[in-house]
Amino acid sequence: MKCLTTIAAICLTSICFGQIEVLHFNASFNAANACEWVNDLTDCDIAFVDILAQPDLQKKHKIVVVPTIIVLNNGEEEKRFQANIMMQMESTKEEVQGEIDEIIYSDF
Repeated sequence: MKCLTTIAAICLTSICFGQIEVLHFNASFNAANACEWVNDLTDCDIAFVDILAQPDLQKKHKIVVVPTIIVLNNGEEEKRFQANIMMQMESTKEEVQGEIDEIIYSDF
């Protein structure tokens, strides 16, 4: 169920609707702080959004700091993980995967 996508001119609400999706928002000027471990998340679809290339998506999802990771379930935001003041993500892969797993388990 993993599809790695770099968002270009795609409407996020149409991507893999009805599933868990992880959106990784960052910017080219902060590439050094990208969360590379997002690629290792399981049981979700992953989309990467460069806020400089997609300011409309930055506004839509109210991104105020990069990187920001948003976990969507059926198109609705379930959890948001934001970077610290140094633009570095303190949340871990295990925390994000835990949120994904919790969403999956809650469906049973």
